[in-house]
Amino acid sequence: MNIDHSKINKILVIKLRAIGDVLLSTIVLKNLRSAFPNAHIDFLTEKPSREVVEGNPILDSIIVFDNKHQHGLSLLAKVRWQHYDLVIDLFGNPRSAIVTWFSGARYRVGYRLKWRQYCYNIVVEPRGGEVHNAEFNLDALHAIGVSVHDRSIAFFLDSEAEQFAERFFSEAGLQDKFVIALNPGGGWYTKRWRLSQFAELADMITREYNAVILLIWGPGEEADVQLIQSLMRSKSIIIPRTNLKQLAALLKRSSILVTNDSGPMHIAASIGTPIIAIFGPTNPELQGPYNVECEIVQHQQLVCLGCNFTECPIGNLCMEELSAVEVFRWFKVLMTR
Repeated sequence: MNIDHSKINKILVIKLRAIGDVLLSTIVLKNLRSAFPNAHIDFLTEKPSREVVEGNPILDSIIVFDNKHQHGLSLLAKVRWQHYDLVIDLFGNPRSAIVTWFSGARYRVGYRLKWRQYCYNIVVEPRGGEVHNAEFNLDALHAIGVSVHDRSIAFFLDSEAEQFAERFFSEAGLQDKFVIALNPGGGWYTKRWRLSQFAELADMITREYNAVILLIWGPGEEADVQLIQSLMRSKSIIIPRTNLKQLAALLKRSSILVTNDSGPMHIAASIGTPIIAIFGPTNPELQGPYNVECEIVQHQQLVCLGCNFTECPIGNLCMEELSAVEVFRWFKVLMTR
């Protein structure tokens, strides 16, 4: 339905949880600003994803919900007091639906998901299993008659992060090197390729391309990159602890990222770093790198790809049996582009 633009002075966009999902939702922001040039636009997310939208010039403010230290009622009250005219729930879980309903906004947009649909007065037919997650977010704009003229994913670096990366590359002697970043992390264990295979691949890349391997990691993953480094025959560099902005700045200076399906994969895509993306239980057509040069690698002999299982009943074969030789083959394909 088309909404009365003259009635829209304050807008809230809601996207909770995972870094990658929040980053993909930023596709709506330029389009909203174009449709409502004078509106105040806020974004509600959770603490781990705050940096994803921090620094975005389209946003007037960011509301961060910390469910470990903040009661849900305080969030409801905070949103209610803002008197939003338009709330767009791009997440659609019970919490975000209730926040949308309790906002009292004239227009409340969300997806037709079980009982949550009754919290909205503009209901969007979900196409989560049909289109890429980025396009899924744009469906909410189509539902209110907002034209989509921009399909960019936005992650904004700050000067501190840029300086951090510049200093790191300088001190490590990487300015004129062919730097390949490897990311062995991933939210589910079923999405993570074997560490020994990452080490084997890293040695192949180093031998053939005289590359420097940069091992990246996030919370709880330092031991994984240390193990990869210990298994490698060639030298590699483990990055220090970083925040998301600093990690993005390092990825921006890397020539290619080899990664599992993860938040760093989407960050790299948003800043234009070419990607080798290893997929198993998730579907790259729906969750893959968006609008960036990339190659998708899968164990194509399996019929259970894209199962979305967080636990595998047959031994996680999509990751366990995928060879370093196969991933390296696709790495060479990307290199010829």
